[in-house]
Amino acid sequence: MFTTNTEDIKRACAQKALDIIQNHSIIGLGGGSTISHLIQFIKEKPNFDISIVTPSAQTKQLCLSNGLNVLHTEFVDHVDLAFDGCDQVDEQLNALKSGGGIHTKEKLIASMADDYVLLVDESKFVPRLTFEKPVVLEIIEEATAYVTRVAEQLGGKVQMRRSAAKDGFTVSDNGHLLMDVFFDQTQIESIKQLDSQLRSISGVLDTSLFVDVATKVLVATENGMKWYSADKAEN
Repeated sequence: MFTTNTEDIKRACAQKALDIIQNHSIIGLGGGSTISHLIQFIKEKPNFDISIVTPSAQTKQLCLSNGLNVLHTEFVDHVDLAFDGCDQVDEQLNALKSGGGIHTKEKLIASMADDYVLLVDESKFVPRLTFEKPVVLEIIEEATAYVTRVAEQLGGKVQMRRSAAKDGFTVSDNGHLLMDVFFDQTQIESIKQLDSQLRSISGVLDTSLFVDVATKVLVATENGMKWYSADKAEN
């Protein structure tokens, strides 16, 4: 039985995720506290030899400080299994990741992986994405005005991402701008179509919508864990 402590639930989720990692494999790790717990479990597992790729600078530093082998992503073309978190994921395994602004690199690693697994608590698992948080577009600077116009034509409300710790617009790890686009859930008929329309805008590198990317979701609750694949759940 789980406690109501959020960190205990995240730790239990990470422990469950550890069970499906094969020895001598290459795994992808995103960011967040559940991933941090998973790193600790990997470190503590005896005779466990794996290599890691990650889009997250924080995760990279945590892995290195725990003595784990981190590979340069540019030299990797296949990942056995990748884990990540998200802001929200729905029953069709559509996911939205708004916070970190590293979704372009996250999708690259997800595309390399045989399985891309999202680790979430039950508050983040919904029947359909609610779009309470924005879709983030990574864009080239010269396309700012154009992307703004087209995104607004698609029904979005645009805000360039800023940080209190930095003057001016927020720049991604790739040296590009991040644009937050807010949508009204009731006006979105197809999440897949919206993602396709946004990605087709010239100057957009990628979106923080993950459509047809995740293969499994592990949902952690106070009462246990549930694995989800498309239209299927199992204990």
